[in-house]
Amino acid sequence: MGSVRRSNPGSYEARYRDPQGRSRSKSFRTKSEARAFLSQIENSVHVGSWIDPRRSKVTFSVWAAQERRTWADLRPSTRARGDSLMRSRILPEFSDYALGSITPLHVQAWVNELGAAGLSASTVHGCYRLLSRVMRAAERSEMIPASPCRDITLPRPDDKEMHFLDAPALGRLASQAEPYSLLVYSAGYLGLRWGELAGLRRARVDLTSGNLEVVEVLTEVGGCLDVGPPKTRASRRRVSIPDFLAEMVTDHLAARPRDPGAFVFAGRDGAPLRRTNFRRRHWQPAVQRAGLPETLRFHDLRHTCASLLIAQGAHPKEIQARLGHSSITTTLDRYGHLFPSLDERLRAGLDETFRRAAAASDSTVTALRPRSV
Repeated sequence: MGSVRRSNPGSYEARYRDPQGRSRSKSFRTKSEARAFLSQIENSVHVGSWIDPRRSKVTFSVWAAQERRTWADLRPSTRARGDSLMRSRILPEFSDYALGSITPLHVQAWVNELGAAGLSASTVHGCYRLLSRVMRAAERSEMIPASPCRDITLPRPDDKEMHFLDAPALGRLASQAEPYSLLVYSAGYLGLRWGELAGLRRARVDLTSGNLEVVEVLTEVGGCLDVGPPKTRASRRRVSIPDFLAEMVTDHLAARPRDPGAFVFAGRDGAPLRRTNFRRRHWQPAVQRAGLPETLRFHDLRHTCASLLIAQGAHPKEIQARLGHSSITTTLDRYGHLFPSLDERLRAGLDETFRRAAAASDSTVTALRPRSV
């Protein structure tokens, strides 16, 4: 389908027709290089992977700006995070490169440099996921034959220290968090995330059945508050409320506006809670007064809920459903180390099961054995 001819001294031109029948050419220093190129072209046309070379010359910055238009389905906080990473970590490296010139070796070197610069593993992973999304879109749009984001070695995920409070410590913290004691108790016994609690409306709390529905999340991006659906389908869920907590919620709501759309947890003026302000004005002072580690985060109350459930013998699937994890693998990865504490109970239960069965078997044999005359 192609031919090679000598165009100039020390230069050979490979000529071929693309799948649309248009004539194309490319120059090489040697005839063997030109022939190898034609062989690749013939193979790509045969398997349907041929890409117009002009499309792969589009710069990364131009394509990334176009691909961003597909972010409409992302939450505002996710888009803001993506914009920040693109602006500060990705464009400075790849902006002027043609899409087709970015190689796996280039991507690996960039990932290594991010880690060497002191970025956390989670940030490096976030940067790589965003770059990979952009390049996968380029592949799907036939801008490049294949994404260079493949077989890349990433740093091991950060092992963030998790704090698990026992019930007395949780109660001590809640008592020091007035007027937000109920918020602390709700996080520790319901396992809801900050945004799920801050976005909880009165209409979503059914004290008659003792349940609440998680259908909205409050997020803050660039100082602006936004209420939207949970990030995943699993996060949208119904959570049962313990009786003691239901009594607290009843008293709390009695003093709150009866508007079904009002937030259950709000500021003194009824305005939505802002996480940064809450942390500085209420959380950190309460942690200090309760004598707890200063590294304790509000999110650790969610971990606390998991540990309390595990201590009661809850099945991992029950914990997954209550916490809204999209996969039980997430539940086991985060809290699996707490389950061995139940091993002794399981061992004792299995031993008792065997002995009961053995005793029943012996009784049956004795009953059936013929009596001597």
